[in-house]
Parts: sequence; structure tokens; C-alpha cells
Amino acid sequence: MGSDRHEEVLDALGAAIANGELAPGSVLRSDELQDRFGASRTVAREVVRALETMGLTTSRRRVGVIVREPAGWNHYDPRLIRWQLDGPGRPAALRTLTELRSGVEPSAARFAALRATPEDRGRLRALGHRLAETARARDLTTFLGHDIAFHDLLLTASGNPMFAQLSSVVAEVLAGRTSHGLMPEEPQPEAVALHLEVAAAVDAGDADRAERAMRDIVDQARDEIAAAVSSNLGEH
Repeated sequence: MGSDRHEEVLDALGAAIANGELAPGSVLRSDELQDRFGASRTVAREVVRALETMGLTTSRRRVGVIVREPAGWNHYDPRLIRWQLDGPGRPAALRTLTELRSGVEPSAARFAALRATPEDRGRLRALGHRLAETARARDLTTFLGHDIAFHDLLLTASGNPMFAQLSSVVAEVLAGRTSHGLMPEEPQPEAVALHLEVAAAVDAGDADRAERAMRDIVDQARDEIAAAVSSNLGEH
């Protein structure tokens, strides 16, 4: 129960910071947090500690907990990404995240083609086929699970641990697209075909082909997101 309350307060306060409701320089005091959220002193203290770990706040003696400027935040934290994708800054968050993917995933695909183990190559092919099957069935929930697993494996198979640690970031982007209605009702056949192309290129050890296909995937995702965001804005 305490853990659930901790998560509720952390999500509420973190989202308020991430989305600008609590501006940089705002001062938070433990007693005010307890009153505002009906939280115990222990929960308030744990939430503040979590926010400081993410770089969102800093504590100053005799002042309180101060909201930091965005430049000091850990922008790779999956929870922060989720808060940003859930808030009014979603278009900007999606843009920066897609730019990150464009810079990383094509290179990861190249190195996966050079370094993946036989087991990795087989799993990537299998995930590609599952993506195709669930796309045809319009089962977006299962498709998302396979898509996250595909990109996670690709980043890990690159053999670069820094790429691999971006897996949770990419997962949040993919999940955010689905939860916010920024995916087509049936995933584009071209996108599915490109995932199969990446898997085949990695399996064949063709680094240039794998990099090219992965870049096409990210470019297509960028265009789909831009179109969906534009459409959603036009509805308001």
C-alpha cells in the first residue's frame, strides 16, 4: 500500500515538474507535500529522493527542495519520458526522442550485423515474423510487445553496452505512440517489411543493408508521428 502511494505521489509531482506546472526555481517543502498529497512523511521523503536521483530537484538547507532547470534533468530516465509523453509537451518530446533514435538505431543495426550471435540472429528473424503476423491481425498490443523486443534485441546485439542501455528509452517511445493513438490501426506493411529486412540483413551480416533499412524505419516513424500529431492538433 505504501509503495502504491509512493508511486502515485511521484507520478503526480514528477509530471507537474516535467510539464512545467512547477517551474524551475519552485520550492517544495516536505510538510506542504504531505498536505497537498495526503502523504506520510516517509512517502514524501522517498518521493523527494527519487526526484533528486532523476535530476529534477535539488535540496538546499533551510530553503527546501528546489525544482531544477531542464538542462540538469536525466532526460534518459524512462519515467520522465513517460511524463513528457503524457503531457502537453508531447510533440516536442516525440521530436527529440525520434532524433535520438535516428542517431543511434541505424548504427546499432550496422554493428548487430557484424557482431550478433547466431542465437541473436535467429531470435531477430523470429520476432520479425511475429510482427508481420500480429500486424495483419491488427493486434496492436501484442505487436507492441514484439516491436519492443525487436528493438531491444537489436540494440543489445550491437555489442555496445551504451546502445543497449537506451533500450528502455526506445521502449517508452514505442509504447507512447500506441497509448496516445499515434500508430495506424494496422501497422504499415512497409514498416513491417523493413523490420523483416533489418532481420534478414543482420542474419546475412550485411552491415550497410541493415543500417539503411533501420534508418528507413526511423524515418517512416518520424513521418507517421508528425502526421498523427498534426491531425490530433487539428481536432482541437
